[in-house]
Amino acid sequence: MCVNGYTLMKGGSPLATIKDVAKAAQVSVATVSRVLNDTGYVHSDTKTRVTQAMQELNYFPNEVARSLFKRESRLIGLILPDITNPFFPQLARGVEDEIHAHGFRLLFGNSDEDREKEMAYLQTFKQNQVVGVIAVTNEPESDIYNDDDLPVVFLDRTVPHAPSVFADAAAGGKMAAMELIRRGSRQITLLKGPAHLQTARQRFKGALDVLTDTGVDFHVMSNASFSFQEARKSAKALFQLYPETDGIIASNDIVATAVIHEALRIGKAIPDDVQIIGFDDIPQSELLFPSLSTIRQPAYEMGKEAAQLLIKAIQKQPIDQPVIQMPVSFIERETTRKVDSQ
Repeated sequence: MCVNGYTLMKGGSPLATIKDVAKAAQVSVATVSRVLNDTGYVHSDTKTRVTQAMQELNYFPNEVARSLFKRESRLIGLILPDITNPFFPQLARGVEDEIHAHGFRLLFGNSDEDREKEMAYLQTFKQNQVVGVIAVTNEPESDIYNDDDLPVVFLDRTVPHAPSVFADAAAGGKMAAMELIRRGSRQITLLKGPAHLQTARQRFKGALDVLTDTGVDFHVMSNASFSFQEARKSAKALFQLYPETDGIIASNDIVATAVIHEALRIGKAIPDDVQIIGFDDIPQSELLFPSLSTIRQPAYEMGKEAAQLLIKAIQKQPIDQPVIQMPVSFIERETTRKVDSQ
C-alpha cells in the first residue's frame, strides 16, 4: 500500500497503514505525513513518537513513490556489463557503500553488453526519478548519456571530457610482462581481451610494448569475450598452438583460471613449467590452487571514488578532479616463481 509516497514492507504488522502509524503515535495522519516528508513544523517529542511507531510497525519509505510526491529523489542508477564476472560486483559494492553512507539508494541494471538492454535500463532509471547514474558502458557517446539534467560518472572506462574513474590498465599490462620476464619466462603467450573494450586494449598494449622492447619470443591470441566458455576454449587452443609456452599473460582472472585448469589437465607443473599472471584480482583468485598471481585493480575503491564524484555532481559541489586514474599493483602468489626482491 502506498500513501503520500510511502509504502509498507512485510514485518511487524503485515497490513499496517499510515493510519496505523498515526494511531500508534497518537497523532493525525497529516502529522505522520509531515514527519515522513519533513514538511511543516512538528514538535520534537511528536517526531520521536512517530519514528518509534514506524520502527515498531516496520514501516519504510517507498523511495520511488516518495520522489514523485516530494519532487525529489535519493535514487542512483548503476549500469554494469556482466554480473557473472566477479570484478563488477566488487565495483558495485564500493558504489553502494558510499552512496548508502550519504543517504542514497541504488537501482541496478545488468546490460550484458547489449546496447538495447542498456538503453532500456537507462530509460527505466529516468522514469524512476534517479538523480544520477554511474555507468560501466561501451556506449559513453550515446545521446542518452548526454543529458544536462542527469549527472553521469563513467566507471572502469576512460571517457574524454567526462567524469570518470578507471585503473591504469596500460601500466598493469606492462607490469605483468615485466614480472614474467623477471621470473625467467622466455616463450610468452599474450592473451588479448575483447577488442571492443578500451580497458582490454590498453592492458594489451602495455604488455605488448614491453615484450616487443625486450625481444623475448611471444605469441598473441585473442579472446572474443571474457565469458567462462570463451576462456575454456582459449586455454585449450593455447597449449595446442604453442606447447612450448612457459609464460602466459591472461586478459583477466577468469581467463587465467581457465588456463590454470587446462595446464594442470595436460600435466604442466605451475610455475615450474609455465607461469601465469591474471588481471583484476577478483576474490576467487586467492582461493585457486595454485593461487593466482595477478595485477590488482582496486575495484572497491574505484566504486567508492565514482560514487563520491557523482554525489558532488548531484549536490552541485565543485569537482576539482573529474577524471581519476587509480594505480594497479602486482599480487604475487603461486602461479609465478619466487625471485629475490631488489
